[in-house]
Amino acid sequence: MVDINQERRVPLLPLRGVLIFPGAIMHLDVGREKSVKALEEAQNNDHYLFLATQKQTTQDDPQEEDLFKVGTFAKIIQTSKLANGTVRIQVEGKQRGEIKALVDHGDVLVVDVSLYEQDQKMDVETEALMRTLVSMYEQFVKQSKRASQETLTTLKETTLPEPFSDLIATNLTLKLAQKQELLELIPVKERLHKLIELLGNEQEVLGLEKKIGQRVKRSMEKTQKEYYLREQMKAIQKELGDREGRTGEIAELKEKIEAAGMPEHVYEKAIKELGRYEKMPANAGESSILRNYLDWIIQLPWSEETEDQLDVNQAGIILDEDHYGLDKVKERVLEYLAVRQLTNSMKGPILCLAGPPGVGKTSLARSIARSLNRKFVRMSLGGVRDEAEIRGHRRTYVGAMPGRLIQGMKRAETVNPVFLLDEIDKMAQDFRGDPASALLEVLDPEQNSTFSDHYLEEAYDLSKVMFVTTANNIGTIPAPLLDRMEIISIPGYTELEKTQIAINYLLPKQMKEHGLTKSMLQLKEPALKKVIRFYTREAGVRGLERQLATICRKAAKMIVMKEKKRVTVSEKAVEEMLGKPRFRYGMAEVEDQIGAATGLAYTSAGGTTLAIEVSAVPGKGKLTLTGKLGDVMKESAQAAFSFIRSRSNQLDIDPSFNEKTDIHIHVPEGATPKDGPSAGITMATALISALTNRKVDREVGMTGEITLRGRVLPIGGLKEKAMSAHRAGIKTIIIPKDNERDIDDIPESVRNELTIVLVEHLDEVLNVALKEGESLK
Repeated sequence: MVDINQERRVPLLPLRGVLIFPGAIMHLDVGREKSVKALEEAQNNDHYLFLATQKQTTQDDPQEEDLFKVGTFAKIIQTSKLANGTVRIQVEGKQRGEIKALVDHGDVLVVDVSLYEQDQKMDVETEALMRTLVSMYEQFVKQSKRASQETLTTLKETTLPEPFSDLIATNLTLKLAQKQELLELIPVKERLHKLIELLGNEQEVLGLEKKIGQRVKRSMEKTQKEYYLREQMKAIQKELGDREGRTGEIAELKEKIEAAGMPEHVYEKAIKELGRYEKMPANAGESSILRNYLDWIIQLPWSEETEDQLDVNQAGIILDEDHYGLDKVKERVLEYLAVRQLTNSMKGPILCLAGPPGVGKTSLARSIARSLNRKFVRMSLGGVRDEAEIRGHRRTYVGAMPGRLIQGMKRAETVNPVFLLDEIDKMAQDFRGDPASALLEVLDPEQNSTFSDHYLEEAYDLSKVMFVTTANNIGTIPAPLLDRMEIISIPGYTELEKTQIAINYLLPKQMKEHGLTKSMLQLKEPALKKVIRFYTREAGVRGLERQLATICRKAAKMIVMKEKKRVTVSEKAVEEMLGKPRFRYGMAEVEDQIGAATGLAYTSAGGTTLAIEVSAVPGKGKLTLTGKLGDVMKESAQAAFSFIRSRSNQLDIDPSFNEKTDIHIHVPEGATPKDGPSAGITMATALISALTNRKVDREVGMTGEITLRGRVLPIGGLKEKAMSAHRAGIKTIIIPKDNERDIDDIPESVRNELTIVLVEHLDEVLNVALKEGESLK
């Protein structure tokens, strides 16, 4: 026993995946900064330190709760520095101890430890336990190649129970948890009993290993015998002319199975089915079914994968090459790549690109595959209503085949493609099953590692696939399926974005397809904006591309018929090529008017301005709403009307106006349905203007929901609304105070030309929007 005090304060050296028993001598490599400082601290004093094992090996800066309390008080025998900066030490375990307190000095960990007295008492039971262990260890040495005769000799010479038990524990192949359990067993008799139990288990394992080895040997002999018989059969068939003609086919199939890299359970299934196919007559009905099944299993990718391109900067360049705008979507893709680079984990979220048609959802998924350097596979789910489309048919059916997911993996030829599930909101269900429910397993990272296809009958690993889905309307996607996806909304393109997309992508593409060069056709930017404004009304760019294709065809005809050598398309020429404008867009009023206010609206085709007109005439207090308004918009008008009644005195309005005046609120373009709460402050402003004979500033546009007390609540689609105001010639826009966070989404070029007024109450709106009269208090 070492002559030391029972309470000590010494430096702490945390160990990862290693444990040292008292009496053992071991080499350790120390590289962590705090651990190196602990060594220096120990060497400057008496060379003693405390060794405690970490509960988790991944913890780089362990604290008290991350360590096992019981460890080994040890002495440094020798140290040496290695070339890579690591310090190699030789330590000797001295005594068990328990951490009572840990002190972090910043650069070194110090612990107060209580050392356990070594129990050296010998009695009859202890001696019997030690003899039993010597006998068992002697038998263990005979069975195991890992145990040494020198350890057995040392055991026989050791008479004290403490060093005896620790010597056996050091030389047994135990798990770390078992070693820690032995270290924490302080009573030596309990420790000896536990060692007898563990040594007995080791002997049983060694016995089983021996039996298994003998069984494997017999199996090898059987395999050799079968090989010999098969070779004889081949020779006989060769002499007979190989009438069946299947020997070469079977050998070829077996080679392909061996080379496919299948998991063990699939390999066993394939070999079993190959054996059945080999014994089956060629003219049997099931023979072709078995052959098709084997072909599918062989041709599926089981281990082939492409190496990911994880350079985030390069991926950003590729995404910018293929798509203009969509900054949030690109940012999310680059975040995914950055996380993959740091974690090297295959699991990730299922991205769902949601937005109207023509905004580039499918092509964006293709660009994601290109940026990752992965194969791309697309599967359309539009109109799919049969569960077998996803899971495949059972092989008992005539014409059975795997589901389209497995077919897609076969086309990809790798286990980690980017797999696009297009139009996931267009699935249906009928008596043939619910394909959406079958997709739940596919789109769950916790389940898709064992995807079950009815045709394959074996689990297929889809966990390395990056699934991307697209949808126009997420409202039709079942809730459990929607819960498995991360929704990335693509609301549509602004006019500025459409212009850049047309210049950089669509027009060059159409010119190339129509055989035109830059010297043959020039489309000026004002003409392009006219096409966007007056000939298309959409969130995406498909209609725009069709109009550009029309211009290219007209230009090609002119050049071929030698009417012109070079076609320059101006604003005037657009009308000649495409005919009269098909659409109109809202413009600011020409002059300030009473009872007419300009609202800002958001539609599926982007932003637009909305003229709201109010007429107040003598009558009986009737309120009329026209313009094909939705329920929410009608409620906004009612709320504005009630607010004006409650504030009639402050607004200088006759309190009994609701009994003497008929009010008619109209929103032009009555054939177009309109709904939403954001027209609240516009309606209120137009109403107050009509009732007070104060004009509304024609250069002011506004958006915001109104409450009965006049509070202005936030709205959505601010970016699109601001763009429409700028396009209409409006100079000032009034928006809710709570939408201040969305101002950064407005393009800088538009933001710089607009005066943006933030309001919280309708009084602030009226002070900006109404021209005549004193400001409201």
